[in-house]
Amino acid sequence: MIKIENLNSYYGSIHAIKGVNMEVAEGKITCLIGSNGAGKTTLLKSISGAVDCTGSIKYGGETELIGMSPQKVAKQAITHVPEGRQIFPGLTVRENLEVGTVAWRGFFGRKPYNKDMEEVFELFPRLKEREKQLGWSLSGGEQQMLAIGRAIMSRPKVLMLDEPSMGLAPLIIAELFEKIVEINKLGITLLLVEQNARLAMRVSHYTYVIDQGNINIHGPSEEVRDNPDVIKTYLGKFAKSAKL
Repeated sequence: MIKIENLNSYYGSIHAIKGVNMEVAEGKITCLIGSNGAGKTTLLKSISGAVDCTGSIKYGGETELIGMSPQKVAKQAITHVPEGRQIFPGLTVRENLEVGTVAWRGFFGRKPYNKDMEEVFELFPRLKEREKQLGWSLSGGEQQMLAIGRAIMSRPKVLMLDEPSMGLAPLIIAELFEKIVEINKLGITLLLVEQNARLAMRVSHYTYVIDQGNINIHGPSEEVRDNPDVIKTYLGKFAKSAKL
């Protein structure tokens, strides 16, 4: 679905991503784990066209994303849910979801989206209960559901999630990751950036480990989570006896 070759990304003179090669397989959940500052968010921003980069990011085997604006990338049905939710606090839940349709229907489009809205409400019933509430009044977990629901309204083929569990209670995290699996079963390809390595590798099919802008380890998630270096660095000394 997405093939990255020799990707180098920069913030001014800072070389954040260094010659990365990776693939996001169609219909699968691919996760990217690493420590703070390792380059996870930068890699997502590179795909989205939000940072300067060189190399190649091919979508669907033909379309080159490097050089595209974020708006054009979004119109390719690649949707990025950024770290920190970033919903519109002064809009209602329904209005936030309506914003997600802009990529395919325009700002003043007439194409109907009621079916899309119902699909989001079926996936996240809590949003249906709060559809007239303003975004700021939602809990952290509900805001994350809203951010993901808004992304689904854009009709994505690839959905990129940046740290969806950040700041959430364990029970909410478990519920959210169940929804991520459900979204994948709808036929949406996912690229998941997540600091909760244990949970990310449990739900994903393939894992990449990034460190200081380099991909050092990668493979099927079941194999990567048995890698001694991954266990030591990301899972802790009790990982082998813990339920993954």
